[in-house]
Amino acid sequence: MVIKEFQKFEEARGRARAYFCYLLGRNIPKELPNPDINQVQSALYKILGEVDDFEALYILDKNGIQLTDNITTKDKFKGGKGKNSSNRSYFYRVVQEKKCVLTDPYPSSLTKNLTVTTSYPVYDANKELIFIACIDISLENLLRISQPTNLQTIFTNITTISYSMFSVALLSIAFLLFYNGINSLLHNGVSQALTNIDMMFKSTILLTLSLAIFDLVKTIFEEEVLGKNEKNEAHDIHKTMVRFLGSIIIALAIEALMLVFKFAITDPENILTAIYLIGGVSLLLISLAFYVKMVSEKNI
Repeated sequence: MVIKEFQKFEEARGRARAYFCYLLGRNIPKELPNPDINQVQSALYKILGEVDDFEALYILDKNGIQLTDNITTKDKFKGGKGKNSSNRSYFYRVVQEKKCVLTDPYPSSLTKNLTVTTSYPVYDANKELIFIACIDISLENLLRISQPTNLQTIFTNITTISYSMFSVALLSIAFLLFYNGINSLLHNGVSQALTNIDMMFKSTILLTLSLAIFDLVKTIFEEEVLGKNEKNEAHDIHKTMVRFLGSIIIALAIEALMLVFKFAITDPENILTAIYLIGGVSLLLISLAFYVKMVSEKNI
């Protein structure tokens, strides 16, 4: 299975769990005075009559032993009574969490393809676990059922196009800043550029801002256009944020340094303006350090 399908599953997980748990909860009360296996089995047959995309439906006892043969429309998937599923995540998770759960995709023993299982606990009047109703569905069918509506698809496409346009616009600005940074340094000749400190500072600011915007464009394009927004990429988001803010702080610090030199030589009365800017840069730096510390503690 390709990474794209994993991403689609993560996006559809919430909708799929809500839908399958609704099907089970609507037909099987979570608590019954005297839970009867025939009652639960009849409810599973009713669910299969409403949705025929499932591979199999079955019932486990509180120890994970399958009490019924698979309820399915496919003869080759029938059987399974007496199977021990106590080591399966759809059993021990529902026992631990005491609610309807949806598993991650795993290789099915029936089809050998990737399958997802929804398991639903049934308790008696004393809140003791009696049965666990399970639904197996292939990942392919799950993604098909949980596909967004046409309106959602249109909105997603519009959003992607909008982010693409913003990315192109920001990238153009980054290249213009880069061009002006190089041009301001060299348009009067290399020899003068090497001796003009003010020109060097201005070029450094432009190039630093160009780099910061380029990093921002890279993040926007990868996450919103290419869809690289997996949970394990959260560290990359924080890294990009730190680099972007760091570039801004560097640019402001250089500007403050330029003002200190300028006012110290030509206008000492206004040197407080540069001091205020240095104070603002220091505050930004402290805020960035606090942000990095909080993120690091959260990821520990």
